[in-house]
Amino acid sequence: MFQIALEGKQLERWQSDLETIAGTLKSPEITAMLESPKLRLEEKRRVLEAILPGITPAAMNLAYFLVAKNRLRILPDLLAEFRRLLNAYHGREVAEVVTAVPISDEDRDRIKKRLAALVGKELVLTLKVNPEIEGGLVARVGDKLVDGSIRTRLQDLRRSLAQT
Repeated sequence: MFQIALEGKQLERWQSDLETIAGTLKSPEITAMLESPKLRLEEKRRVLEAILPGITPAAMNLAYFLVAKNRLRILPDLLAEFRRLLNAYHGREVAEVVTAVPISDEDRDRIKKRLAALVGKELVLTLKVNPEIEGGLVARVGDKLVDGSIRTRLQDLRRSLAQT
């Protein structure tokens, strides 16, 4: 898929189409209908055409193929791998940042700039909230981990006090 998109100079269009397909087909009702052996393949094709208007013919063929081979469950993995390849192609790295509370756009941009300076690449930031870290943040960029959480600092303090 990625190679086809690259050769056709349609990387963003393919990403958009894959996101549309994955978003539409994640509905359990639609997936159950498209995986039903009671529905003929031609009927499934008409359903796909009705629920996925506007995607490219090549992306529609992929959707047909996944339905025909009963492989809709791999669609999220296909999309994730396409995004990974697209980021690698553009020289971007994905950074997962976990904070205890939601952060502002200003804080997000500041974190993104600091992490980008740390790894020397453009970053795509994914934010998650986990109150268990108590404060600060935990960031993972590739194989690098930056743990500035309050929980870890408290654990380190407990260990150092226990050793004295």
